[in-house]
Amino acid sequence: MACFLVPVAEAIVTTAASHVLKNKEEQQKTASLSIPFSRKLKWLSNLLWGGSALLAFEHVWHGEVTPWFPFLTAAGNPEDAAVMLQELGTAGVGMALLVTAVWLGMVAVSAAAEKKALAAAE
Repeated sequence: MACFLVPVAEAIVTTAASHVLKNKEEQQKTASLSIPFSRKLKWLSNLLWGGSALLAFEHVWHGEVTPWFPFLTAAGNPEDAAVMLQELGTAGVGMALLVTAVWLGMVAVSAAAEKKALAAAE
C-alpha cells in the first residue's frame, strides 16, 4: 500500500547528504585516486529513487495510490491505516535495508578496486 514511502524518505535524506558532502569535498579539493564519498552516496540515492519510482508506479497501477485526497487508499479507513503502518514497518523498512546492504556491497567492491589501483600506481 505505502511501502515505497520508507525508501523515498531514505532517498530524500541521502540526496541531501550527498549534496552537502559534495560541497564540502569541492572546498577541500584534494587530488586522489579514490571515488569521493559523495558520489558513492549518490549511488545509494539513485538506487532508492529508482526503486521507489517503480514501486510507486506499481501501487498506482493497482489503484492503491490515487490522485485525490487522501492519496493512499488505505489512509481513508482506520483499519486499513493500521495495516498500512504495519506494511511500512515490515516491507518498507526491509526493502530500504536490502537496498542499503546492496549499496554497502558496492562500496566494498569499489574500495577494493581503489586499493588495488593505488597499489598499482605506487
